[in-house]
Amino acid sequence: MSHEKDRIYATEHGQVEDFRFDDQVARVFPDMIKRSVPGYSHIIGMIGILAEQYAQPDSHLYDLGSSLGAATLAMRHRVHAPGATLIAVDNSQAMLDRSRDFLESEDLPTPVKTVCADITELQLERASFVVLNFTLQFIPVEERQATLQRIYDGMLPGGALVLSEKLRFADPVQEQLLAQHHHDFKRANGYSDLEISQKRQAIERVLLPETADDHLNRMKAVGFSAATQWFQSFNFASFLAIK
Repeated sequence: MSHEKDRIYATEHGQVEDFRFDDQVARVFPDMIKRSVPGYSHIIGMIGILAEQYAQPDSHLYDLGSSLGAATLAMRHRVHAPGATLIAVDNSQAMLDRSRDFLESEDLPTPVKTVCADITELQLERASFVVLNFTLQFIPVEERQATLQRIYDGMLPGGALVLSEKLRFADPVQEQLLAQHHHDFKRANGYSDLEISQKRQAIERVLLPETADDHLNRMKAVGFSAATQWFQSFNFASFLAIK
């Protein structure tokens, strides 16, 4: 399955509109995410390994905000629990339409269902493993605890959640330093200053980052018995929580 190079913000936009996961983004998303999120491929690989460890027989494994299904496919490669089913959920039909070819590109035994839904309203059932890979950050802050509580309530005992997020930092010096190095990362991957600036304008009203402590405290507040940060690259991090 071929993908286009991300040039969405390569030319001057008179007015930069809020970022949306539409068909234009879906066409370039693999290139966009690889060049924009440091450590993304490592997180995807580890999601597969963690899913293998926590998948329970006759359970569901959810990829919430699945986009083109990279995390779903990583899980599908490694999960062999009998009766387990993968459920990829996204509210962008454009993303799901393109993800189906990607997810069906290999003949693997664990079945996958794709669902177009708002994860803030989704009822999970018998979940042994749940992935929120750079998804919660797009949900209004005031809705995040209720969303996480709904996820927790739908999980089996011993189930695990992987939550990956862009972070902000309470220390302004740390915030500025890591933001600067994130922009250096994007420049090294071929993005121009114009692209970086316009993408930042497009996304800053829809992606609202929080601190690591915000995430850890929320996971404990909804009931997870253990929660830890297992990965960080500049201002991007991933957490693991166990029910």
